[in-house]
Amino acid sequence: MEELTNQMELFGLHSMQAYYWWCIALMFAIHAGFLSYEIGVSRVKNVLAAAMKNVMTLAVIIPSFYFFGWWIYNAFPDGFIPRFDELSLAALPWSQNMGPNIMDNESGIFWGAFALFAATTGSILSGTLIERIRLSAFLVLATLLGSVLWILAGSWGWHGEGWLLTQLGYHDVGAAGVVHAVAGFFALGVLIHLGPRIGKYTAEGKPNRILPHNMPSALLGLMLIFVGFFGFLGGCIIFMTDGNWITIYGTPTNLSAFAFNALMGFAGGIMGCYIASKADPFWTVSGGLVGIISVGAGLDLYYPGLGFLIAFIGGLIAPKIGEFMEKKGLDDPVGAIVVHGVIGVYSVIAVGIFASGFPNVVGPDITFFGQLIGAIVMVAIGFIPGYVVAYVLKKMNALRIPEEVEKIGIDVAKFPGSPYPEGIPSTEDKVTLLERTSKKSS
Repeated sequence: MEELTNQMELFGLHSMQAYYWWCIALMFAIHAGFLSYEIGVSRVKNVLAAAMKNVMTLAVIIPSFYFFGWWIYNAFPDGFIPRFDELSLAALPWSQNMGPNIMDNESGIFWGAFALFAATTGSILSGTLIERIRLSAFLVLATLLGSVLWILAGSWGWHGEGWLLTQLGYHDVGAAGVVHAVAGFFALGVLIHLGPRIGKYTAEGKPNRILPHNMPSALLGLMLIFVGFFGFLGGCIIFMTDGNWITIYGTPTNLSAFAFNALMGFAGGIMGCYIASKADPFWTVSGGLVGIISVGAGLDLYYPGLGFLIAFIGGLIAPKIGEFMEKKGLDDPVGAIVVHGVIGVYSVIAVGIFASGFPNVVGPDITFFGQLIGAIVMVAIGFIPGYVVAYVLKKMNALRIPEEVEKIGIDVAKFPGSPYPEGIPSTEDKVTLLERTSKKSS
């Protein structure tokens, strides 16, 4: 009997590892989606720049998250003063748990899932800044966001001993606040200093439409993001070795709860955006993201019909807020500030409205006040550092590409090769073309 019990425990450990392994694999589809999405939204002259920025996001955030991001999550649940307990010490990069320790069945696989969460924040930032940011500046900002800020927010609002949970009963099971709101408002802080693309506004300040060069690529990218989202949301559930499921907060749940509300949210968001945008293809398909994020914070709690309604309302408001921001001079080509930032906040507050009084295993019950304070924290931890660091980079003349490069296209100035060789300058012609443009500017 004891041998059978040991075998069942071993099977549970292997099943848990396999589960998160495939969550990580699915989350890579998010980045394939963002790459295709940004390529489609960019103009032809900036296609390679958009692609390289997404690839480099993964390349800088994964190692930085290994060296210090995972430690931040385990060390800062109490606020800004780190803990040096067993968990935080085990998350240091020289710890035995952070290597091929065959006695440890959890550290690497959990770290991998969180590392892909981290990279997602960088991809959210990437789309907002296309066609005008320096790659070096972007990588600095992405590392700060992906390996410091969102994971600090996660330590406060996702960790089982995080102060937002233990003191305020904060509930954000699908990371609408700790990932999406933080990333969206960080992007807003950066965008204020980066400014709009050349030609986006008339001399009178009226916005011009800069159309995507390949709308099918953009729409396909969004569909790939939806595929990856099932890995993302799956990684928000803790798979227990006894075969049961709990949320990040230790409350019981199952995959059915996430499936019902994720799919109903997806549909509700699309319908809301379709109506509000008058069938605009960009906003209609983006509505799937709007809907899933709208219900993200309360995926484990909602009746699916309610989840659909919450997502539908999110879909109605998102295009309107996007239009308002555009008129105010904020050039966000992919709508990430609204879709992830504003809707992430809406999702967190919706839990306070519709699930107030629901008990937590740790900390007080869910309240509207607790969710509101949590939402404010997520906005602040994203916006303030994004605004300050972008300001410093701007003063160093290190934030935005030169005007002549922006006019001719980043691909011509930066990257060897052409995305579409027919009709696009060859690699040999690029230097001559750039020199000619620079002389005209001077």
